[in-house]
Amino acid sequence: MLAGDVMTRKVISVASDASAMQAGALMLKHQISGLPVVDSSGILLGIISEGDFLRRAELGTQRRRPRWLAFLISPGRLASEYVHACGRKVKEIMTPNPYTVTESTPVTEVVQLMERHRIKRVPVVCGRRLVGIVSRADLLRALARLARATETVATNDAEIRERVMAELRRQSWAPLDLINVIVRDRIVELQGTITEDSARQAMVVAAENVPGVRAVRDHLVWAEPVSGMTVLPRDTRTASANAS
Repeated sequence: MLAGDVMTRKVISVASDASAMQAGALMLKHQISGLPVVDSSGILLGIISEGDFLRRAELGTQRRRPRWLAFLISPGRLASEYVHACGRKVKEIMTPNPYTVTESTPVTEVVQLMERHRIKRVPVVCGRRLVGIVSRADLLRALARLARATETVATNDAEIRERVMAELRRQSWAPLDLINVIVRDRIVELQGTITEDSARQAMVVAAENVPGVRAVRDHLVWAEPVSGMTVLPRDTRTASANAS
């Protein structure tokens, strides 16, 4: 899947000479948290987001430092912070030269870019011209479309078990030699021993993700490798406590 497959093509943008308040009003009107900044030819100049409105003089939230600390900070940095807190134009408070991708960029690279730089949206460009944007919401919509398109429901217990086992075989953390999967009336029962308690939830998730599964019952016993201590599943512990 490529960026061009998931991106929003009709992008709401703002001009660099627009006022900061106009940009904020656009974000509120369209319920979005950021806007690409473009010139009259559609060339991408920057990004303005909700984060650019956090440190504003109007709110009294601009950075204030002790005089001795301000003395240690370069005048250039202090001047930039002043512009960001008091600037009235988009071009004065936007983030210039944002990270971008093209329509042929794999979605995996887009996600890596978002994670690495902690950003919520990535403009899509052709040359320098803005042609779209990929946001977290776009990725969520793509996930929903993909789930609807590819989901096929298992029709019997044997097929469900095979799908669960196939998924577990693909996972390096799954202790296949120590566990057993039983399916009755489309209810998956996980039995056996695990050596990492984190594998318990992972195995439950693997079973839940098979279309057609009605429920998953956890009967796995965690055996701590060093001490030999065993921990029963939560449901079993609860039942034992109630019985006593």
